[in-house]
Amino acid sequence: MRSGTAALLVAGTTSDAGKSVVTTGLCRAFARRGLKVAPYKAQNMSNNSMVCAGPDGGFAEIGRAQWVQALAAGAVPEAAMNPVLLKPGGDRRSHVVVMGKPAGEISSAEFIGGRTHLEQSAHDAYDDLASRYDLVVAEGAGSPTEINLRAGDYVNMGLARHADIPTVVVGDIDRGGVFAAMYGTVALLSAEDQRLLAGFVVNKFRGDETLLKPGLDRLEELTGRRVFGVLPWSPDVWLDSEDALDLSGRRAAAGGALKVAVVRLPRISNFTDVDALGIEPGVDVVFASDARAVSDADLVVLPGTRATISDLAWLRSRGLDRAIREHADAGLPVLGICGGFQMLGRSIVDPEGVEGSAGAAVDGLGMLDVDTTFAAEKVLRLPTGLALGAEASGYEIHHGRITRGDAEEFLGGARSGNVFGTMWHGSLESDDFRRAFLAEAAAMAGRTYEVADMSFAERREARLDLLADLVEDRLDVDALLGIATNGAPSVPTLPPGA
Repeated sequence: MRSGTAALLVAGTTSDAGKSVVTTGLCRAFARRGLKVAPYKAQNMSNNSMVCAGPDGGFAEIGRAQWVQALAAGAVPEAAMNPVLLKPGGDRRSHVVVMGKPAGEISSAEFIGGRTHLEQSAHDAYDDLASRYDLVVAEGAGSPTEINLRAGDYVNMGLARHADIPTVVVGDIDRGGVFAAMYGTVALLSAEDQRLLAGFVVNKFRGDETLLKPGLDRLEELTGRRVFGVLPWSPDVWLDSEDALDLSGRRAAAGGALKVAVVRLPRISNFTDVDALGIEPGVDVVFASDARAVSDADLVVLPGTRATISDLAWLRSRGLDRAIREHADAGLPVLGICGGFQMLGRSIVDPEGVEGSAGAAVDGLGMLDVDTTFAAEKVLRLPTGLALGAEASGYEIHHGRITRGDAEEFLGGARSGNVFGTMWHGSLESDDFRRAFLAEAAAMAGRTYEVADMSFAERREARLDLLADLVEDRLDVDALLGIATNGAPSVPTLPPGA
């Protein structure tokens, strides 16, 4: 049953409808009212993660979105904010992280009845947060009306029912069909689930809002639930991404920019590493899936991946290995991060089958004097150090253990001339190091790079404030706080119900 703690669940009509953005904005808006706010997502499926403090005093791994939401709320990120993290390693299997620690694997066949132990961990974490915070803002996953999975759901209406949490549904109107999606979301729920669904938020609207009003009025009339507001589409509001649904890159405002091509690996992970490059006014960041897309790049980045060996095979199948080597042979810079760095080495061995078949061994690209061996135990760290004369910090999340030969050490990795490799995610968020690296990369490319005087952390804070301002201006935040505190209002049940 619901405790005395206020709570709100932000669900969505689809994945990428804007749940993370709305949750983040509400976390900051509610915190501005003097409340002690915690974000929460029972189960996240994402290869974008972050290291934070663990329950045992060590380190823990949680979804990147919940880490950012904690920053928005002014809370210290912790494992309970994302107790279950699923990291896809293939189309049908995911690596499981429970309370920040590795906990085996789960198959797609287990999604209906094989997650009871995960549900208990998730509910325990929620109850713990609710006992320590004034308000919990929970984010759902996918749609709450995945009726084929409802029996085992503990992320959407299963969570709402566990703690009697009022729920709002976010719909992305930019995709079209939002009214049907919102009505259908309610109608397909059971009467018990419908009781907790309090209303809607429309996201990513472009144009004259008066043209939208007849549709909003009709939706409220048909469902008996109010629309709490309409958020406009805004190019200025982008946050650390949760998944790879939208890898659109970041374009510089002016011509003559330094072009950075990030290889879009099939199991790309922690691609937020390049977000810090995207804020630089003189840098173009593009995601590349073929050799032609990297041919005119000044800097090529091989990002992290959850499936290093299979993604390396994909890279070779598309001729990207040759394109990257030709780029480096021309004296142009290459940066590999975590799994991308391991690909640049001489060999990759997986004796215990951490990523797939036990005993798998492949040759790397041979561009760095490094060998990698996967081990079952995951490394989680928050390292700091120096590189290129600048201070840097980051975070490590990996199973790979590297053996470095004659190559120069570089942020937990290696460097050989114009080829750089690091095990540290997030190092480019260190402002002095990012500037030093971009200046060196530009010089190697025969370009000049004008250093911008900006702080990535301050830019993130500014984006969070901008998002909260938008939420305050366009949503009825006080009404949302009211239902979070007092529970869902009395609402009708729609036929037919599920």
